[in-house]
Amino acid sequence: MIPALLFPQFDPVIVQVGPFAIRWYALAYIASLLVGWRLVRRLARLPPAVATALQVDDFLTWAVLGVVLGGRLGYVLFYQPSVYLAHPLQILAVWQGGMSFHGGMLGVATAIIVFCRRNGIPLLGFADRIAVVTPIGLGLGRVANFINGELWGRPAPDWLPWAMKFPRAPDCPSFPDICVARHPSQIYEALLEGLLLFLVMFLLSRRERLRSRFGMLTGFFLCGYAIARITGELFREPDAFLGFLPFGTTMGQVLSVPMFLVGLWLILRTRRIA
Repeated sequence: MIPALLFPQFDPVIVQVGPFAIRWYALAYIASLLVGWRLVRRLARLPPAVATALQVDDFLTWAVLGVVLGGRLGYVLFYQPSVYLAHPLQILAVWQGGMSFHGGMLGVATAIIVFCRRNGIPLLGFADRIAVVTPIGLGLGRVANFINGELWGRPAPDWLPWAMKFPRAPDCPSFPDICVARHPSQIYEALLEGLLLFLVMFLLSRRERLRSRFGMLTGFFLCGYAIARITGELFREPDAFLGFLPFGTTMGQVLSVPMFLVGLWLILRTRRIA
């Protein structure tokens, strides 16, 4: 048996001045939006160009609203609808946590559709550029989950050298020595959904032939994320209020299946058109 690591309990608040606090989770959102914005400015100008730098600048506000509103409403509707319907004012308490990537994706997709129609921008071409940078936010978000000591993994085997004890886990009493060692699934997901998926998307975006097939990169992203999320969920402990769904699946896996199907449809459709 290899001794398990003890989770280093980071302070989720970076800086606090009176009632105002800057949290790692908020910083992850801000950093991913800013880095993604700068990268999309460059991608949008690559041939075939799909938008001007000014149009990308204007879309940043739309992206923020799509991520925050979509992510929050997605969590409310997909994960705890009965709780928030009973206490609707808690929907506004985003500082207490509770964001859904699938909801955020739908929010950003809606923002892209409306923005592109209003500005005469090719919808799938612009969506392709956004898809390339989206893994940056996914990866930083998972790192923030780890810093917050939340969304821990399932119990790990005794031989796993990086198994970790999370003091906030429900089966972890006041004595860390007898806590259950778990997979640090937040790190797994940060590597799969974030780093690996970004590297794949970035390399694909370097090929003009793929950039010119509008919808292809979006399809690759949807399929890639679905595979990464379904894989990561194999090591992640399901939310206590949901548990496992039929056939041992999780809500994250179920929501990823339609993403994969839409992504596959986009890839096949784009190939047929080409």
